[in-house]
Order: sequence, then structure tokens, then C-alpha cells
Amino acid sequence: MSEHLDPGYAAASASRRGTPRGGKDIAMLVLGAVLVGCVFGIALSQVFDTSGGESRQDTLDRVRDAESRAAELDSTRQDLSAQVDRARDDALRNDDRGTALLTDLRALEVAAGADSATGPGIVVTVAEPPAPSDLSDVSVPVRGSSDSAVLDRDLQTVVNSLWVSGAEAIAVDDVRVGPGVTIRQAGGAMLVDNRPVFSPYTVTAIGSPTRLEAQFSVSDAYLRMAGLAQLYRIGFATEASDSLSVPPAAVRAVTTAGQDEGR
Repeated sequence: MSEHLDPGYAAASASRRGTPRGGKDIAMLVLGAVLVGCVFGIALSQVFDTSGGESRQDTLDRVRDAESRAAELDSTRQDLSAQVDRARDDALRNDDRGTALLTDLRALEVAAGADSATGPGIVVTVAEPPAPSDLSDVSVPVRGSSDSAVLDRDLQTVVNSLWVSGAEAIAVDDVRVGPGVTIRQAGGAMLVDNRPVFSPYTVTAIGSPTRLEAQFSVSDAYLRMAGLAQLYRIGFATEASDSLSVPPAAVRAVTTAGQDEGR
């Protein structure tokens, strides 16, 4: 009864104990396969990143080329426009009727912002309040929820009041205000004709300085900005000048509309 196993089973068990197990070898094989897979994965991702980087660089190059081409075309357009203007002036200034027509055309060009304008006028400056020396000082009220104390409607009110006061041409930080031009805020940026402008905002108005100052000083815009200056420490000042200039407005795309003959 001392023999609990058949002798054949005992011999087979002893043979298995003498043979080394393959578990460790299998684990090493699996680990090696994982490492090889990682290497191939990293290499493949680098290939994709390189190709993506090349595509982005190609796109940037095309954008720069397009910008350069656009600048060249704009320069050519300006030269051709100047030639057309000179030919028009030569053709119209030969008689009284042509001279009168040329005067009207120039007035319309100035009103539309198609040409630069020079002359006397006033400059209205609006600026953000100075940063407080003590950031914990709560004595100065905060206007609105953004970091800008000067809002787009402030500049809109100033520009509209200057038009009503008799301005012939207006620019905000060298951006001409004409038909279709908007003044708005996008986040913390102030945009005039979709171009960013920065504090201090300089509003240049061409016209009679005496009339502009007299009319603007009693306008709602002046009272509004004066009140904001006292309440929020916004910079606000007006100054007359004998010689000012504003640039032409940006060129707009010409669109046409037609009607079908059957209608």
C-alpha cells in the first residue's frame, strides 16, 4: 500500500520534472513581439508626421506665393488706376463743362473713400484707461465683462457724430471709414473694416475745424465719452489741425446683377 501510483505514472512524472518548462521562453517571445510592434508603430507614425509636415509646408509656401502675387496685382492695379485718372483729367479739364464734371467726380470719390483726402480738421483720441498700480484696488469700476473699457459702440458713436458734424472724410487709425465699413469687436480685438486697430484710437476727421469742434462738442457722443472718461478713466481728447490726411479705402469687389430678358 506504500505505492500510490502505478510505476509507469511515476516514471512519466519524473521525466516531466527533468524537462525544463517553456513558460519563460514563451513570455520572452511575447515581449519581443510587442517590442518589435512598438518599433514599427513609432517608425510608421514618424513617416506620417513627416509627410504631414511636408504638406503643411507646401501649403504655407502656396499661401506666401499667393500673397506676393496679390501684392503685385494690387500694385499693378494702382498704377493702371493712376493712368486712367490722368487720362480722365486730361480729357475733362479742356472745357468748363468737363471741369465742373471733374470737380463733381472728385467730390464723389472722396465721399466714397476711393481717393485719399487732405485738409484741415480735428482729431479725436480715445484710449484705454491706464493700468492700476495696485491690482487689488477696487475703487475703479470695471466696464463690461471684457478686458477692454473702450467698446466698439463708443467708436461707432464718435464716427457717426463726426459725420453729422460735417466731416468730409474719416479714418480710424489710418483705416478709412467709407460705405460698407464696420467697426466691431471680436473678443478683445477692435476691428475697423476687419483690420485690427489698437489703443489709443485716433479718429481723424477732415472738414472745417471750427464747425466740427462746435458741432461735436455738443453732440451725444461727446457727452457720452466725457462721462466715460470721468467714470472709467478712459482717455478722451479732441484737437484741431490745419493739415490732416486720410488714406483711401480698401478696394471692394465689383458685383453686378442682371435680369433675364423673359422677365
